[in-house]
Amino acid sequence: MRCLRILAEAPISPFRQRLPNPPMRSSFAAIALLVIAVSPAPTLANPFETKLANGLRVIVKEDRRAPTAVHMVWYRAGGMDEKDGTSGVAHALEHLMFKGTKNLKSGEFNKRVAEAGGRDNAFTSRDYTAYFQIVPKAALPEMMKLEADRMANLTLDAKEFAAEIKVVMEERRLRTDDNPQARVHEALNSTLFQAHPYRRPIIGWMDDLEHMRWQDARDWYRQWYAPNNAYVVVVGDVDHREVFRLAQKYYGIHKARQLPERKPQNEPEQAGVRRVTVKAPAKLPYMAMAWKAPKLRDVRNDRDPYALEVLAAVLDGHDASRFSKNLVRGSRVAQSAGAGYDGSLRGEATFTLDGQPAEGKTIAELEAALRAELKRVQDEGVSAEELARVKTQSIAAQTYKRDSLMAQAMEIGGLEASGLNWRDIDTLLEKLKTVTAEEVQAVAKKYFTDDTLSIAVLDPQPVEQSKPRKPSGPVRH
Repeated sequence: MRCLRILAEAPISPFRQRLPNPPMRSSFAAIALLVIAVSPAPTLANPFETKLANGLRVIVKEDRRAPTAVHMVWYRAGGMDEKDGTSGVAHALEHLMFKGTKNLKSGEFNKRVAEAGGRDNAFTSRDYTAYFQIVPKAALPEMMKLEADRMANLTLDAKEFAAEIKVVMEERRLRTDDNPQARVHEALNSTLFQAHPYRRPIIGWMDDLEHMRWQDARDWYRQWYAPNNAYVVVVGDVDHREVFRLAQKYYGIHKARQLPERKPQNEPEQAGVRRVTVKAPAKLPYMAMAWKAPKLRDVRNDRDPYALEVLAAVLDGHDASRFSKNLVRGSRVAQSAGAGYDGSLRGEATFTLDGQPAEGKTIAELEAALRAELKRVQDEGVSAEELARVKTQSIAAQTYKRDSLMAQAMEIGGLEASGLNWRDIDTLLEKLKTVTAEEVQAVAKKYFTDDTLSIAVLDPQPVEQSKPRKPSGPVRH
Protein backbone atom coordinates (compact mmCIF):
# COMPACT_ATOMS: atom_id res chain seq x y z
CA MET A 1 0.00 0.00 0.00
CA ARG A 2 1.69 3.13 -1.26
CA CYS A 3 0.54 5.47 1.51
CA LEU A 4 1.74 3.07 4.20
CA ARG A 5 5.34 2.93 2.99
CA ILE A 6 7.21 5.25 5.34
CA LEU A 7 10.05 6.54 3.14
CA ALA A 8 10.68 3.05 1.82
CA GLU A 9 10.42 4.68 -1.58
CA ALA A 10 9.37 8.10 -2.77
CA PRO A 11 5.55 8.08 -3.00
CA ILE A 12 4.42 8.43 -6.57
CA SER A 13 0.82 8.39 -5.43
CA PRO A 14 -1.15 7.70 -2.28
CA PHE A 15 -1.93 4.30 -3.74
CA ARG A 16 0.55 1.46 -3.71
CA GLN A 17 1.88 -0.12 -6.88
CA ARG A 18 3.88 -3.32 -6.84
CA LEU A 19 6.21 -4.70 -9.48
CA PRO A 20 4.02 -4.85 -12.63
CA ASN A 21 5.49 -1.76 -14.27
CA PRO A 22 7.44 0.54 -11.96
CA PRO A 23 8.93 3.72 -13.35
CA MET A 24 12.29 3.42 -15.07
CA ARG A 25 14.29 5.41 -12.55
CA SER A 26 16.99 5.43 -9.95
CA SER A 27 16.30 4.63 -6.31
CA PHE A 28 14.78 7.59 -4.51
CA ALA A 29 15.02 6.14 -1.01
CA ALA A 30 18.55 7.43 -0.49
CA ILE A 31 17.75 10.73 -2.18
CA ALA A 32 14.69 11.27 -0.01
CA LEU A 33 16.66 10.55 3.13
CA LEU A 34 19.17 13.26 2.20
CA VAL A 35 16.54 15.96 2.59
CA ILE A 36 14.75 14.85 5.75
CA ALA A 37 14.37 17.47 8.45
CA VAL A 38 13.44 16.71 12.02
CA SER A 39 11.86 19.98 13.10
CA PRO A 40 8.06 20.37 13.27
CA ALA A 41 6.11 20.48 10.02
CA PRO A 42 5.27 23.94 8.66
CA THR A 43 1.77 25.31 9.03
CA LEU A 44 1.79 27.57 5.97
CA ALA A 45 -1.32 27.53 3.82
CA ASN A 46 0.48 26.17 0.83
CA PRO A 47 1.27 24.85 -1.86
CA PHE A 48 0.77 27.80 -4.18
CA GLU A 49 0.04 27.57 -7.89
CA THR A 50 0.11 29.75 -10.97
CA LYS A 51 -0.31 29.13 -14.69
CA LEU A 52 1.80 30.86 -17.30
CA ALA A 53 0.36 32.18 -20.55
CA ASN A 54 1.95 29.28 -22.46
CA GLY A 55 0.00 26.75 -20.38
CA LEU A 56 2.78 25.69 -17.99
CA ARG A 57 1.53 25.20 -14.44
CA VAL A 58 3.90 25.98 -11.55
CA ILE A 59 3.24 24.48 -8.12
CA VAL A 60 5.34 25.61 -5.15
CA LYS A 61 5.34 24.27 -1.61
CA GLU A 62 7.29 26.35 0.89
CA ASP A 63 9.12 24.30 3.52
CA ARG A 64 11.85 26.20 5.30
CA ARG A 65 13.20 23.48 7.56
CA ALA A 66 16.38 23.03 5.53
CA PRO A 67 18.20 25.37 3.09
CA THR A 68 17.37 23.02 0.21
CA ALA A 69 15.08 22.99 -2.81
CA VAL A 70 13.67 20.22 -4.99
CA HIS A 71 12.92 21.25 -8.55
CA MET A 72 10.93 18.90 -10.78
CA VAL A 73 9.54 19.10 -14.30
CA TRP A 74 6.83 16.58 -15.22
CA TYR A 75 5.74 15.85 -18.80
CA ARG A 76 2.39 14.17 -19.39
CA ALA A 77 3.88 11.65 -21.78
CA GLY A 78 5.04 8.12 -20.96
CA GLY A 79 4.84 4.59 -22.21
CA MET A 80 1.06 4.88 -22.48
CA ASP A 81 1.41 7.39 -25.30
CA GLU A 82 3.76 5.33 -27.46
CA LYS A 83 2.77 3.49 -30.61
CA ASP A 84 3.48 -0.12 -31.53
CA GLY A 85 6.93 -0.31 -33.08
CA THR A 86 8.37 2.52 -30.99
CA SER A 87 7.94 1.13 -27.47
CA GLY A 88 10.59 2.52 -25.14
CA VAL A 89 11.00 5.83 -26.96
CA ALA A 90 9.81 7.86 -23.95
CA HIS A 91 12.53 6.33 -21.79
CA ALA A 92 15.13 6.60 -24.56
CA LEU A 93 14.47 10.32 -24.86
CA GLU A 94 14.79 10.65 -21.10
CA HIS A 95 18.39 9.44 -21.48
CA LEU A 96 19.02 11.83 -24.36
CA MET A 97 17.77 14.81 -22.36
CA PHE A 98 21.08 14.69 -20.49
CA LYS A 99 22.98 15.35 -23.71
CA GLY A 100 23.54 18.75 -25.26
CA THR A 101 21.31 21.70 -26.12
CA LYS A 102 21.82 24.70 -28.34
CA ASN A 103 23.30 26.45 -25.32
CA LEU A 104 24.99 23.60 -23.46
CA LYS A 105 27.39 20.92 -24.61
CA SER A 106 26.80 17.23 -23.94
CA GLY A 107 27.35 16.24 -20.31
CA GLU A 108 27.37 19.84 -19.09
CA PHE A 109 23.95 19.59 -17.41
CA ASN A 110 25.08 17.02 -14.86
CA LYS A 111 28.33 18.88 -14.33
CA ARG A 112 26.52 22.11 -13.51
CA VAL A 113 24.24 20.39 -11.01
CA ALA A 114 27.18 18.68 -9.29
CA GLU A 115 29.16 21.92 -9.12
CA ALA A 116 26.18 23.53 -7.41
CA GLY A 117 26.33 20.85 -4.73
CA GLY A 118 23.21 19.06 -5.96
CA ARG A 119 21.97 15.79 -7.39
CA ASP A 120 19.78 15.15 -10.41
CA ASN A 121 18.13 12.33 -12.27
CA ALA A 122 14.94 11.42 -14.12
CA PHE A 123 12.37 8.66 -14.38
CA THR A 124 9.86 7.40 -16.92
CA SER A 125 6.60 5.63 -16.17
CA ARG A 126 3.61 4.45 -18.14
CA ASP A 127 1.90 7.81 -17.57
CA TYR A 128 4.64 10.47 -17.48
CA THR A 129 8.32 11.40 -17.63
CA ALA A 130 9.87 13.58 -14.94
CA TYR A 131 13.20 15.27 -14.25
CA PHE A 132 14.49 16.60 -10.93
CA GLN A 133 17.31 18.31 -9.11
CA ILE A 134 17.92 18.50 -5.35
CA VAL A 135 20.12 21.51 -4.67
CA PRO A 136 21.02 24.19 -2.13
CA LYS A 137 18.32 26.84 -2.41
CA ALA A 138 20.74 29.41 -3.88
CA ALA A 139 21.18 27.16 -6.93
CA LEU A 140 17.46 26.99 -7.78
CA PRO A 141 17.52 29.82 -10.39
CA GLU A 142 20.28 28.07 -12.34
CA MET A 143 18.40 24.75 -12.21
CA MET A 144 15.26 26.38 -13.58
CA LYS A 145 17.29 28.00 -16.35
CA LEU A 146 18.94 24.69 -17.27
CA GLU A 147 15.70 22.71 -17.23
CA ALA A 148 13.82 25.33 -19.23
CA ASP A 149 16.63 25.31 -21.78
CA ARG A 150 16.34 21.61 -22.53
CA MET A 151 12.55 21.84 -22.69
CA ALA A 152 12.91 23.60 -26.05
CA ASN A 153 16.54 23.51 -27.20
CA LEU A 154 17.65 19.88 -27.07
CA THR A 155 20.06 18.90 -29.85
CA LEU A 156 19.49 15.31 -30.92
CA ASP A 157 22.59 13.93 -32.56
CA ALA A 158 22.61 10.64 -34.47
CA LYS A 159 25.95 9.59 -32.95
CA GLU A 160 24.81 10.40 -29.41
CA PHE A 161 21.63 8.41 -30.02
CA ALA A 162 23.52 5.41 -31.39
CA ALA A 163 25.65 5.25 -28.25
CA GLU A 164 22.81 5.88 -25.79
CA ILE A 165 20.37 3.37 -27.28
CA LYS A 166 22.96 0.69 -26.54
CA VAL A 167 22.90 1.79 -22.90
CA VAL A 168 19.11 1.51 -22.91
CA MET A 169 19.28 -1.99 -24.41
CA GLU A 170 21.77 -3.01 -21.75
CA GLU A 171 19.45 -1.60 -19.12
CA ARG A 172 16.68 -3.79 -20.51
CA ARG A 173 18.95 -6.83 -20.33
CA LEU A 174 19.88 -6.11 -16.72
CA ARG A 175 16.44 -5.10 -15.44
CA THR A 176 14.23 -7.47 -17.44
CA ASP A 177 15.91 -10.12 -19.58
CA ASP A 178 18.21 -11.22 -16.74
CA ASN A 179 15.51 -10.79 -14.07
CA PRO A 180 13.05 -13.72 -14.02
CA GLN A 181 10.45 -11.94 -11.89
CA ALA A 182 10.53 -8.88 -14.14
CA ARG A 183 9.95 -11.15 -17.13
CA VAL A 184 6.94 -12.64 -15.37
CA HIS A 185 5.41 -9.21 -14.84
CA GLU A 186 6.16 -8.21 -18.42
CA ALA A 187 4.35 -11.34 -19.61
CA LEU A 188 1.52 -10.68 -17.17
CA ASN A 189 0.94 -7.17 -18.51
CA SER A 190 0.98 -8.28 -22.14
CA THR A 191 -1.56 -10.99 -21.25
CA LEU A 192 -3.73 -8.88 -18.97
CA PHE A 193 -4.02 -6.06 -21.54
CA GLN A 194 -4.64 -6.82 -25.19
CA ALA A 195 -5.68 -3.40 -26.51
CA HIS A 196 -4.71 -1.00 -23.73
CA PRO A 197 -1.18 0.47 -24.06
CA TYR A 198 -0.19 -0.75 -20.60
CA ARG A 199 0.53 -4.04 -22.37
CA ARG A 200 3.85 -2.59 -23.57
CA PRO A 201 6.88 -2.43 -21.22
CA ILE A 202 8.17 1.01 -20.29
CA ILE A 203 11.72 0.00 -21.21
CA GLY A 204 10.45 -1.15 -24.61
CA TRP A 205 10.57 -4.45 -26.44
CA MET A 206 14.11 -5.31 -27.45
CA ASP A 207 13.19 -5.55 -31.11
CA ASP A 208 11.76 -2.03 -31.02
CA LEU A 209 14.92 -0.73 -29.36
CA GLU A 210 17.11 -2.42 -31.95
CA HIS A 211 15.15 -0.78 -34.77
CA MET A 212 14.67 2.62 -33.15
CA ARG A 213 16.10 5.60 -35.03
CA TRP A 214 17.22 8.95 -33.70
CA GLN A 215 14.35 10.52 -35.63
CA ASP A 216 11.89 8.56 -33.43
CA ALA A 217 13.29 10.30 -30.35
CA ARG A 218 13.26 13.65 -32.14
CA ASP A 219 9.62 13.21 -33.12
CA TRP A 220 8.66 12.25 -29.56
CA TYR A 221 10.42 15.35 -28.24
CA ARG A 222 8.67 17.61 -30.73
CA GLN A 223 5.28 16.06 -30.04
CA TRP A 224 5.20 16.07 -26.26
CA TYR A 225 7.88 18.33 -24.75
CA ALA A 226 5.93 21.56 -24.69
CA PRO A 227 5.08 23.89 -21.79
CA ASN A 228 1.36 23.20 -22.19
CA ASN A 229 2.06 19.49 -21.65
CA ALA A 230 4.19 20.00 -18.54
CA TYR A 231 4.17 21.33 -15.01
CA VAL A 232 6.87 22.41 -12.59
CA VAL A 233 6.93 21.40 -8.92
CA VAL A 234 9.24 23.16 -6.45
CA VAL A 235 9.40 22.22 -2.77
CA GLY A 236 11.79 23.67 -0.19
CA ASP A 237 13.19 26.79 1.39
CA VAL A 238 11.81 29.15 -1.23
CA ASP A 239 9.40 32.05 -1.65
CA HIS A 240 6.65 31.10 -4.06
CA ARG A 241 6.47 34.59 -5.56
CA GLU A 242 10.16 34.45 -6.46
CA VAL A 243 9.73 30.99 -7.97
CA PHE A 244 6.80 32.24 -10.06
CA ARG A 245 8.97 35.12 -11.27
CA LEU A 246 11.80 32.77 -12.22
CA ALA A 247 9.36 30.44 -13.98
CA GLN A 248 8.06 33.31 -16.06
CA LYS A 249 11.61 34.42 -16.87
CA TYR A 250 12.92 31.03 -17.98
CA TYR A 251 9.92 28.87 -18.93
CA GLY A 252 7.59 31.66 -20.00
CA ILE A 253 9.59 32.42 -23.15
CA HIS A 254 8.64 29.07 -24.73
CA LYS A 255 5.53 28.91 -26.89
CA ALA A 256 2.68 26.46 -26.44
CA ARG A 257 2.30 23.87 -29.20
CA GLN A 258 -0.50 21.78 -30.63
CA LEU A 259 -0.38 18.38 -28.91
CA PRO A 260 -1.22 15.06 -30.57
CA GLU A 261 -4.77 13.82 -30.14
CA ARG A 262 -5.15 11.31 -27.32
CA LYS A 263 -7.75 8.79 -28.42
CA PRO A 264 -9.40 6.42 -25.93
CA GLN A 265 -7.63 3.07 -25.74
CA ASN A 266 -10.05 1.08 -23.62
CA GLU A 267 -9.48 -2.60 -22.90
CA PRO A 268 -12.22 -4.94 -24.20
CA GLU A 269 -14.14 -6.85 -21.56
CA GLN A 270 -12.33 -10.01 -20.46
CA ALA A 271 -14.36 -13.21 -20.47
CA GLY A 272 -12.29 -15.78 -18.63
CA VAL A 273 -9.05 -16.44 -16.81
CA ARG A 274 -5.84 -16.03 -18.81
CA ARG A 275 -2.64 -17.88 -17.97
CA VAL A 276 0.91 -17.55 -19.25
CA THR A 277 4.11 -19.39 -18.32
CA VAL A 278 7.60 -17.95 -18.50
CA LYS A 279 10.60 -20.27 -18.61
CA ALA A 280 13.78 -18.67 -17.30
CA PRO A 281 16.88 -19.61 -15.29
CA ALA A 282 15.94 -19.29 -11.61
CA LYS A 283 16.24 -21.13 -8.31
CA LEU A 284 12.59 -20.86 -7.29
CA PRO A 285 9.23 -20.60 -9.05
CA TYR A 286 7.22 -17.42 -8.80
CA MET A 287 3.71 -16.30 -9.69
CA ALA A 288 1.75 -13.09 -10.12
CA MET A 289 -2.03 -12.75 -10.34
CA ALA A 290 -3.86 -9.62 -11.49
CA TRP A 291 -7.52 -8.70 -11.58
CA LYS A 292 -8.89 -5.70 -13.42
CA ALA A 293 -10.18 -3.18 -10.90
CA PRO A 294 -11.66 0.33 -10.89
CA LYS A 295 -9.39 3.33 -10.63
CA LEU A 296 -10.03 6.47 -8.64
CA ARG A 297 -11.92 9.00 -10.76
CA ASP A 298 -13.92 11.09 -8.29
CA VAL A 299 -11.89 11.73 -5.13
CA ARG A 300 -14.88 12.78 -3.06
CA ASN A 301 -17.58 10.39 -4.25
CA ASP A 302 -15.84 7.15 -5.19
CA ARG A 303 -15.72 4.48 -2.48
CA ASP A 304 -14.46 1.22 -3.98
CA PRO A 305 -10.89 2.40 -4.74
CA TYR A 306 -10.37 3.34 -1.09
CA ALA A 307 -11.76 0.01 0.07
CA LEU A 308 -9.45 -1.85 -2.34
CA GLU A 309 -6.54 0.13 -0.94
CA VAL A 310 -7.42 -0.97 2.58
CA LEU A 311 -7.88 -4.57 1.41
CA ALA A 312 -4.35 -4.59 -0.03
CA ALA A 313 -3.00 -3.33 3.29
CA VAL A 314 -4.93 -5.92 5.29
CA LEU A 315 -3.42 -8.66 3.13
CA ASP A 316 0.10 -7.23 2.87
CA GLY A 317 0.62 -3.85 4.48
CA HIS A 318 2.71 -4.66 7.53
CA ASP A 319 4.44 -7.48 9.41
CA ALA A 320 1.18 -8.57 11.04
CA SER A 321 -0.77 -8.63 7.76
CA ARG A 322 -2.63 -11.76 6.75
CA PHE A 323 -0.19 -12.98 4.12
CA SER A 324 2.80 -12.59 6.40
CA LYS A 325 1.03 -14.07 9.40
CA ASN A 326 -0.87 -16.92 7.73
CA LEU A 327 1.10 -17.89 4.62
CA VAL A 328 4.73 -17.10 5.43
CA ARG A 329 4.95 -17.69 9.19
CA GLY A 330 1.83 -19.78 9.71
CA SER A 331 1.23 -22.52 7.14
CA ARG A 332 4.63 -21.76 5.58
CA VAL A 333 3.24 -22.38 2.14
CA ALA A 334 4.96 -19.22 0.90
CA GLN A 335 8.46 -17.87 1.13
CA SER A 336 7.00 -14.50 0.21
CA ALA A 337 3.54 -13.21 -0.63
CA GLY A 338 2.30 -9.75 -1.52
CA ALA A 339 -0.73 -7.74 -2.53
CA GLY A 340 -0.96 -4.38 -4.26
CA TYR A 341 -3.39 -1.92 -5.76
CA ASP A 342 -2.77 1.37 -7.54
CA GLY A 343 -5.89 3.43 -8.17
CA SER A 344 -4.28 6.71 -9.20
CA LEU A 345 -3.16 6.43 -12.82
CA ARG A 346 -4.13 7.58 -16.29
CA GLY A 347 -4.87 4.11 -17.62
CA GLU A 348 -6.60 1.03 -16.24
CA ALA A 349 -6.11 -0.21 -12.69
CA THR A 350 -5.37 -3.70 -11.40
CA PHE A 351 -5.24 -5.49 -8.07
CA THR A 352 -2.27 -7.88 -7.85
CA LEU A 353 -1.17 -10.79 -5.71
CA ASP A 354 2.24 -12.37 -6.06
CA GLY A 355 4.64 -14.66 -4.28
CA GLN A 356 7.09 -17.54 -4.18
CA PRO A 357 6.19 -20.93 -2.73
CA ALA A 358 8.26 -22.17 0.19
CA GLU A 359 10.69 -25.02 -0.35
CA GLY A 360 8.75 -28.24 -0.95
CA LYS A 361 5.56 -26.35 -1.91
CA THR A 362 4.19 -25.89 -5.41
CA ILE A 363 2.81 -22.99 -7.39
CA ALA A 364 -0.60 -24.66 -7.29
CA GLU A 365 -0.50 -24.75 -3.49
CA LEU A 366 0.54 -21.11 -3.33
CA GLU A 367 -2.24 -20.04 -5.70
CA ALA A 368 -4.77 -21.96 -3.62
CA ALA A 369 -3.49 -20.32 -0.44
CA LEU A 370 -3.66 -16.82 -1.90
CA ARG A 371 -7.19 -17.44 -3.12
CA ALA A 372 -8.15 -18.87 0.27
CA GLU A 373 -7.07 -15.69 2.04
CA LEU A 374 -9.20 -13.63 -0.33
CA LYS A 375 -12.14 -15.96 0.28
CA ARG A 376 -11.76 -15.52 4.02
CA VAL A 377 -12.27 -11.80 3.56
CA GLN A 378 -15.22 -12.46 1.27
CA ASP A 379 -16.86 -14.81 3.80
CA GLU A 380 -15.80 -13.34 7.14
CA GLY A 381 -14.80 -9.75 6.42
CA VAL A 382 -12.03 -7.94 8.29
CA SER A 383 -11.75 -7.16 11.97
CA ALA A 384 -12.02 -3.78 13.64
CA GLU A 385 -8.44 -4.22 14.82
CA GLU A 386 -7.14 -4.80 11.28
CA LEU A 387 -9.01 -1.76 10.01
CA ALA A 388 -7.72 0.43 12.82
CA ARG A 389 -4.13 -0.67 12.21
CA VAL A 390 -4.31 0.24 8.53
CA LYS A 391 -5.75 3.67 9.26
CA THR A 392 -3.20 4.39 11.98
CA GLN A 393 -0.35 3.47 9.65
CA SER A 394 -1.73 5.61 6.84
CA ILE A 395 -1.80 8.65 9.13
CA ALA A 396 1.72 7.95 10.38
CA ALA A 397 3.02 7.46 6.85
CA GLN A 398 1.60 10.77 5.71
CA THR A 399 3.22 12.51 8.66
CA TYR A 400 6.65 11.00 8.02
CA LYS A 401 6.34 11.62 4.30
CA ARG A 402 6.09 15.33 4.91
CA ASP A 403 9.51 15.29 6.55
CA SER A 404 11.02 14.68 3.09
CA LEU A 405 11.14 17.42 0.47
CA MET A 406 11.51 14.87 -2.29
CA ALA A 407 8.57 12.82 -1.04
CA GLN A 408 6.37 15.92 -0.96
CA ALA A 409 7.35 16.87 -4.50
CA MET A 410 6.76 13.32 -5.71
CA GLU A 411 3.35 13.23 -4.09
CA ILE A 412 2.26 16.48 -5.72
CA GLY A 413 3.66 15.57 -9.11
CA GLY A 414 2.37 12.00 -9.07
CA LEU A 415 -1.19 13.03 -8.31
CA GLU A 416 -1.14 15.59 -11.10
CA ALA A 417 0.24 13.01 -13.53
CA SER A 418 -2.65 10.65 -12.81
CA GLY A 419 -5.25 13.30 -13.60
CA LEU A 420 -6.01 14.11 -9.97
CA ASN A 421 -5.08 17.33 -8.19
CA TRP A 422 -2.55 18.16 -5.48
CA ARG A 423 -5.37 19.88 -3.57
CA ASP A 424 -6.87 16.43 -2.99
CA ILE A 425 -3.94 15.10 -0.94
CA ASP A 426 -5.59 15.61 2.42
CA THR A 427 -8.97 14.52 1.10
CA LEU A 428 -7.50 11.21 -0.03
CA LEU A 429 -6.30 10.47 3.47
CA GLU A 430 -9.60 11.54 5.04
CA LYS A 431 -11.56 9.32 2.66
CA LEU A 432 -9.29 6.38 3.40
CA LYS A 433 -9.98 6.86 7.10
CA THR A 434 -13.73 6.54 6.49
CA VAL A 435 -13.56 3.07 4.87
CA THR A 436 -15.66 0.53 6.75
CA ALA A 437 -15.19 -3.20 7.26
CA GLU A 438 -18.37 -3.76 5.27
CA GLU A 439 -16.94 -1.88 2.28
CA VAL A 440 -13.75 -3.94 2.35
CA GLN A 441 -15.75 -7.17 2.37
CA ALA A 442 -17.98 -5.86 -0.42
CA VAL A 443 -15.11 -5.10 -2.82
CA ALA A 444 -13.55 -8.48 -2.02
CA LYS A 445 -16.77 -10.11 -3.20
CA LYS A 446 -17.24 -7.81 -6.19
CA TYR A 447 -13.97 -7.74 -8.12
CA PHE A 448 -12.19 -11.08 -7.70
CA THR A 449 -13.73 -13.37 -10.27
CA ASP A 450 -11.90 -15.47 -12.85
CA ASP A 451 -13.51 -13.47 -15.65
CA THR A 452 -11.12 -10.58 -14.95
CA LEU A 453 -8.10 -12.60 -13.76
CA SER A 454 -4.74 -13.10 -15.47
CA ILE A 455 -1.96 -15.28 -14.03
CA ALA A 456 1.72 -15.43 -14.97
CA VAL A 457 3.97 -18.18 -13.61
CA LEU A 458 7.73 -18.59 -13.62
CA ASP A 459 8.84 -22.10 -14.54
CA PRO A 460 12.43 -22.12 -13.21
CA GLN A 461 15.11 -23.56 -15.46
CA PRO A 462 18.61 -24.66 -14.42
CA VAL A 463 20.83 -21.72 -13.52
CA GLU A 464 24.14 -21.67 -15.36
CA GLN A 465 27.12 -21.74 -13.02
CA SER A 466 28.88 -18.80 -14.56
CA LYS A 467 29.84 -15.31 -13.56
CA PRO A 468 27.20 -12.64 -14.11
CA ARG A 469 27.59 -10.72 -17.32
CA LYS A 470 28.92 -7.22 -16.78
CA PRO A 471 27.12 -4.28 -18.41
CA SER A 472 28.70 -2.95 -21.58
CA GLY A 473 28.04 0.67 -20.62
CA PRO A 474 26.81 2.90 -17.80
CA VAL A 475 23.19 2.55 -16.72
CA ARG A 476 21.89 5.86 -15.46
CA HIS A 477 18.27 5.21 -14.57
